[in-house]
Amino acid sequence: MTRPTIGVLALQGDVAEHMRVLEELDVHTAEVVSPGHLDAVDALVIPGGESTAMSRIAVRQGLLEPLRERVRAGMPAYGTCAGMVMLADRILGGADGQRTVGGIDMTVRRNAFGRQSASFEAAVPIDGLEGGAFDALFIRAPWVEEVGPGVSVLGRVPGGDGAGRIVAVRQGGLMATSFHPELTGDARIHRLFVDIVKGLPWPATPSGPPPSTRRPSSTPSEASSSPSW
Repeated sequence: MTRPTIGVLALQGDVAEHMRVLEELDVHTAEVVSPGHLDAVDALVIPGGESTAMSRIAVRQGLLEPLRERVRAGMPAYGTCAGMVMLADRILGGADGQRTVGGIDMTVRRNAFGRQSASFEAAVPIDGLEGGAFDALFIRAPWVEEVGPGVSVLGRVPGGDGAGRIVAVRQGGLMATSFHPELTGDARIHRLFVDIVKGLPWPATPSGPPPSTRRPSSTPSEASSSPSW
């Protein structure tokens, strides 16, 4: 695949910012707001924004089940911040009835790093990323509580209050980060995803200790009953 079409889920969030970065990487882009749009893309980016709003709008648009079907069928997808929540099989701290697309065998805690006022930047080493650590921007960001055995941990917060927390993962053609690379001016994370879409080799290996295989009691692709912020 020389020049794939990568869609950006355009229900809510940082849509234009992701499209701009992808276009700089010489791929076709398209906004995805309906099942018909989804049929026309080779891969999908789920942007940052508000995961509860995305969930509600996706259901209203008749898009949630088609998204799940495409992900199950092997469509590559990359989720940032709220998009990470949307790609999680299990979430903590979600709104009542909040649903996800799922696909990555992980438990994500929504708004784990705090409110907007707690936004921060950190230099996060990312497995497979050339050129040094990524200057990651965290805005009301989630973190990954647990991952299953098929998930590679690509990055952890190196210090501070969130030291050691998992903030970047990959499972097959699916990738997710807690942070917003589309707001940094650094296209390296998006380039990694484009390489996945094109089927190019990526020598990333899991970082840190082996991932936990423990499972919480929450139902896959449904929010827990914990209150959201």
